[in-house]
Amino acid sequence: MKRIAVYPGTFDPVTNGHIDLVERSLRIFDEVIVAIAENPKKAPLFSLEDRIALFRKATAKYRHVVIEGFDGLLVDYVKKKKAVAIIRGLRAVSDFEYEMQMALMNRRLDSGIETVFMMPNEEYSFITSTIVKEAASYGGDVSSLVPRVVEDKLKRKFGRKK
Repeated sequence: MKRIAVYPGTFDPVTNGHIDLVERSLRIFDEVIVAIAENPKKAPLFSLEDRIALFRKATAKYRHVVIEGFDGLLVDYVKKKKAVAIIRGLRAVSDFEYEMQMALMNRRLDSGIETVFMMPNEEYSFITSTIVKEAASYGGDVSSLVPRVVEDKLKRKFGRKK
């Protein structure tokens, strides 16, 4: 049986930390579905279509990675995709409490779906999409934090030349 995992998030924008978790997940699972949430409550900088396109370009070299948008209850999406696990990244202890609550709620909704917590490489442990957007908005160099395609898109978004 194919072991499929779902890696959900807003990914606004995708960072090298996110890519690192995709790589690590592929060592454990046969396929990773990156499920990008619409999430209008977060008022994303990039549209859902842009976030999907950026993640697809950033992971083009990886086989067995599917990038798509989703809306609704995560456990319903995971069941629909016949996945066995949800991938969640933990950068710091501060992430753990929220992620544990979400994992327990998902388990309550469907006890057959596991949550797998993964830590990114330490060089990415401080990166958040929010920090990247903030730095980029002031012209900061984010080239070591995001894939090139994202860096270029951020420069265009904030009116900076390539």
